[in-house]
Amino acid sequence: MIKSRSVLKNVRKSARRRKANRAKKRRLKDAVKKYNKTTTRKQAEKMYPDVQSIIDKSIQDGLMKKNKAARYKTRLSKRLHKQK
Repeated sequence: MIKSRSVLKNVRKSARRRKANRAKKRRLKDAVKKYNKTTTRKQAEKMYPDVQSIIDKSIQDGLMKKNKAARYKTRLSKRLHKQK
């Protein structure tokens, strides 16, 4: 591997970005899992805006495309309306 300054800087940048992206993906997955484990409608209604916000932020961060995010939100909404 070439040891030029720009290559080393790019390696550092990509490692930093990878770490941030993995943390953001983990946050998204944890929020969705926690939402899916809710047992009452009241809990789900309370969590829904927060999970939706995390999904919207993941679009801005480039973690997922808008159609995938829409699919996630639709499924969460359906789950909310099914709960009693």
